Amino acid sequence: MPAPIIEARGVSKSFFGNPVLRDVSIALAPGRIHALLGENGAGKSTLINLLSGALVPDSGTIEIDGKPHASLTPAEARRAGVAVVQQELSLTSQLSIAENIGLGAYPRRLGLIDYGTLAERARAVCDMVGLDEDLARPVGDLPLGRRQMVEIAKALFRNPRVLILDEPTSSLSAHEVETLTALLDKLREAGTAILYISHRLNEVMRLCEYVTVLKDGVVTADQSLAGTDADGLVRLMVGRDPGDLFPPWTPTPETETIVSVAGFSSGPLSDIDLEIRRGEVLGIGGLVGQGQEDLLLGLYGALPASARSASFGGVSGVPSSVPKANALGLAYVPADRKREGLHLIHTIAWNMMLPQFGRARGLSLRNRSQERALARDLADHLGIKGDLTRQVQALSGGNQQKVALAKWMPSDPSILLLNDPTRGVDVETKREIYILLRRFASEGKAVVLSSSDTPELVHLCDRVAVMREGRIAAMLARDEISEEAIVASAMGAEAARAAA
Repeated sequence: MPAPIIEARGVSKSFFGNPVLRDVSIALAPGRIHALLGENGAGKSTLINLLSGALVPDSGTIEIDGKPHASLTPAEARRAGVAVVQQELSLTSQLSIAENIGLGAYPRRLGLIDYGTLAERARAVCDMVGLDEDLARPVGDLPLGRRQMVEIAKALFRNPRVLILDEPTSSLSAHEVETLTALLDKLREAGTAILYISHRLNEVMRLCEYVTVLKDGVVTADQSLAGTDADGLVRLMVGRDPGDLFPPWTPTPETETIVSVAGFSSGPLSDIDLEIRRGEVLGIGGLVGQGQEDLLLGLYGALPASARSASFGGVSGVPSSVPKANALGLAYVPADRKREGLHLIHTIAWNMMLPQFGRARGLSLRNRSQERALARDLADHLGIKGDLTRQVQALSGGNQQKVALAKWMPSDPSILLLNDPTRGVDVETKREIYILLRRFASEGKAVVLSSSDTPELVHLCDRVAVMREGRIAAMLARDEISEEAIVASAMGAEAARAAA
């Protein structure tokens, strides 16, 4: 193996006396895609921050080209060619695509930003990642998947020798994933060292040659991926056989319709007929950007919507606002939990209680002890351990997602609208969420699940509505649901046959 470009040697890190990493070593070699796996909370983000200089290890060293750095700084890491694409994006919404891509590394002329050179170089990296948007467009106007591609282009702008990717495909379309895969192959051939973090094990098996696995802050495996299958990777991560990821599916008896809309329109959506039934998990599938999020937001009253006829729990009309939707028993969990679902600087308990604050009436005082007890019950129910007075930003991504779900439970919603609820979540947390959703449906409520993870739709849902160009292209019954059927409907039958 060629000498590593960057290497962690026996690094340890604790926060407030709690060990997060213990004697961890990892070596990133040129021309190799190296997987870093582990459950949420295993220490992956901390290790990334050590390798990029954002944190300093309590013990051990980071070596770059064989030279040890006991206290590597972010500036030193950048000068050495280390670039990181974090799962949670670091873009500035008000700045343009080009300005975000060059942020911190603007080309200059006579002391001023050389916008001509910036545009030329930004266009080159955008072409690499398949971004054809106007470079002057504000990043805040882009959907989540396109913002993710801007983040990747921003890393490539610095011509990195080491590229660290944390869940880079969690919000990408299938086409964008293929574009990124081809790009990573080219970077590998050019000698870039790539560290790839993903909970999508099929991607890891397809892309990576080597794997390091963390469990509770300790390296449990550091080996070639040759001869290893996905189940083997899960065993390395969780310390036991994976079992079935999805809870057993049982037929749902035909039950009453809780939501019915005809001729529903919202944003790019037009003329949608849809029924949502009690006791079912209804999947919303299709290629990214075909109107799935608009459908959920329109039903939730967060986007203006209209319909020829509509009934929500027996009440006529489409909810015209979020409070009215909440009053009708609807709750919504967004895909971008950090920006839209949680208040990161507030405590775990405060976030769990947030919907209840809006239900207070008049001058009634908050019962703090009752709130604490309820938050503790919710945390125990969803397996969120530790001090609930911590800021929610201190939690791993999986536990943050549990909080985003838990906050709605005291309201006892009858319809739960979910937008990619397992995005960036580890295998065991996914299973916990799936069990929670099936239990919720079994209580006679309804779950509407929009997901970019096709196996999730196949194994969890009673029906799947496949979106295409702002319409429902197909409604698949349980015995019709398969990955092939969802993809074919999403592409259009003719397109699917042409691609076969």
